[in-house]
Parts: sequence; structure tokens; C-alpha cells
Amino acid sequence: MKYLYSEGKKDGKPSAFGKFIGLLKKGYRKMKEDMEKPPDNEEGEIARKKRRFRVICIFGIIMSLVAFLISISISSGGVIPVSEAFSAMISAISKGGHDLNTIELYIYQSRLPRVLSAIAVGSGLAIAGCMFQAVIRNPLVDPYITGVSSGAGCFAIAAVALGVSIPFMGDNVLYMIPVAAIVGGLIAFGITMTVAEGSGGSAINYILAGVIVGFAFASVQTVFLSLAKDNLTDTMWWLYGSFANITWENAWLVFIPAMGISFIAMLWAREFNLFMAGEEQAKQLGLNVRRFKMTMMVVASVLTAVCVAFCGIIGFVGLVIPHACRMALGGDHRLIMPASVVLGAMLMLFADLVARTALSPIELPVGAITAMIGTPIFAYMLMKKGREYNG
Repeated sequence: MKYLYSEGKKDGKPSAFGKFIGLLKKGYRKMKEDMEKPPDNEEGEIARKKRRFRVICIFGIIMSLVAFLISISISSGGVIPVSEAFSAMISAISKGGHDLNTIELYIYQSRLPRVLSAIAVGSGLAIAGCMFQAVIRNPLVDPYITGVSSGAGCFAIAAVALGVSIPFMGDNVLYMIPVAAIVGGLIAFGITMTVAEGSGGSAINYILAGVIVGFAFASVQTVFLSLAKDNLTDTMWWLYGSFANITWENAWLVFIPAMGISFIAMLWAREFNLFMAGEEQAKQLGLNVRRFKMTMMVVASVLTAVCVAFCGIIGFVGLVIPHACRMALGGDHRLIMPASVVLGAMLMLFADLVARTALSPIELPVGAITAMIGTPIFAYMLMKKGREYNG
């Protein structure tokens, strides 16, 4: 542990990790100076926000890399030096996961799929939250506003309580709960869309419909919890969010769709800017507002359902990350969306790391950790920048 975190000298020379920490401190000071530097007379507001965007992305990538390296190096079983853990990971990947020694096997089979899933889920929830906040035009909504989380939770618990099985797969919980969660989340979203569109299709109607549908599914979920109180071991971890059950069998089912949809969503950044400028103006510029809004809500809901299917309901990321990026970068989604991907991945990596190690060997819910990390940061930003934030 001392070797992993020490900044001191070894044999009269700074350790490799000490040099790395020194570079991080130097980079942080430089980024802080750039963030606080007032714009020149010739520098416009757009240039200033682009510079801030670069700073945020560089910081997020560096911190994500730090969290990644620590995540594969530390566990309840002990600490592996970063260099040794990284070498073992590269060796295991080069071997294709075959003929691995103990360290390689542990990192390859346990740590690596979990870290990749955390990156994908953090990015996916942040992008989904960004899309919902833009389409509904409310910075206080999150990816679960359409009742996806309540529907997913209800169906997941119902599958366990009723002993539902997937054809040709028996009672394999590894896939039964995720499939039920995806189906339930999409059904809840469909009901929310039907109610909201039937009542006028305004932003407030979507919020109210989502709240109503969420309460309805949550009440049914409580009934199933009572029915299956003796058989909830497989679902409790899911209700509070966890990456404990992630393996290579399902890691790619999380990583590829979540990252794919996240990057595809960024292709609509210009359309989001048009939509935020006003529906009438967007129509005049050739945007089919109704079709765009419906398409984006479907894409964001599918992305949310994929993120929660295998890892459970992890809150706060889809609320705080896009909101914070909007406060720092303004209303340009060409900047907000990539920044949300980077910061979402960073937050989820650190949250999962804390969840695994804070009370080791007990693992804490990741959703609780994201709220504990994000709440003070969000409150600070709101007090610092709230008066400047114009949505």
C-alpha cells in the first residue's frame, strides 16, 4: 500500500508513482490557472468555452486512467503494485485469457470486465441524462424520469418472485433478471409516452407522466417484494446498483451497446442545439421537432434500460454530470455531450472503487456512493456558478 500511494523517494530518487503524482499536481495547477484566466479582448465566449472543454476532458481522462489503474491493483485480497498489475493485464490480454497465472487470472476474470462495465454505464447514464434534460428542457430530470427504473425493478423482482425462466436457459439468473429488467423498463417508458402524448406532449406532461408511472410500478414492486421476501438474494444487489456480478459473459452485453449508443447520440448534438433554441425556430431551420423529440426519448430510454439491466439502478450520475457540464460549458451540446461521457465514466470508476474498498470485505451499493461523491460537488458548483447558469 505504501508503495502504491507514496510520493516519496526510493534509493534517493522519486518513485515512478511519485513522479506520476507530481505530474498530476502540476497539471491540476495549470488547469486551474486556465479555468480562472479571464478571456482576452480578442477571445470570444465560444473560444473560452472550448478551452474549458479541453481542460475538463483532459482532467477527466487523466483521473479515469488513475481510477482504472488503482481498480486493477487493489482488492479485498490485497494490493498489487500498479506496474505489476498493468503488466499482468497486458500479458493476460495477449494470451487471450488462457494459461494465466494467479494474478493474471484475477485481474482478467474479475477486475477488467468490471472496470469496462463501470466505464460504459457511467458514460451511458450521463449521456441519457443529458438527452432527457435537453428534450424535456429541465436540468433537474434524470434518465429515470420516464419510469424506466421503476418498471425495470418491478419486472426484475417479479421474475424472481414468480420463478420465471427464459426458454432454453432455465433459471439462469445471470440473464433472467437483466432480460426482465429491460422488458419492464421499456414497457414503463411506453406507458409514460402514451400518457404524456395523450395529455398534450409538453415538457411538464412528460415529467408528471413519468412520476405517475414510476409510482405505479414501485407499488407493484413492493407487492412482489412481499411475495418473494425469502428469495431476494439475487435481486437486492440489483435494486441498489452493483458491478459484483459482472463477468465476461455479460460485460460485452453492457459495454458495446452502451458505448455504441452513447457515441451515436453525439451525432445529433447540432440538432439538440437547434431544439434548445426554440421549437418554432428549429422548425424554420428544417428540423422535424416532433419526430426528433420522440426519437431521442426512445434512444435515451433504450440506453438507460441497457445500463440498468445488468448493473442495477445507479442514481445521480445522469442528473449531476450533464447538469454540471451544462453549467461549465453553456448550452452547446457539441461540448456538453463528450464532456458528459468522460466525466460520467470517471465518476463511476471512482464510485465502484470506493464501493469495493471502503468497508472491505463488505461491498457497498454503487448508487449510494455516486450520490455521496456527487452531492457535495454538485452543491459546491451550484453555489459557485448557479447565478451564472442560464440553462
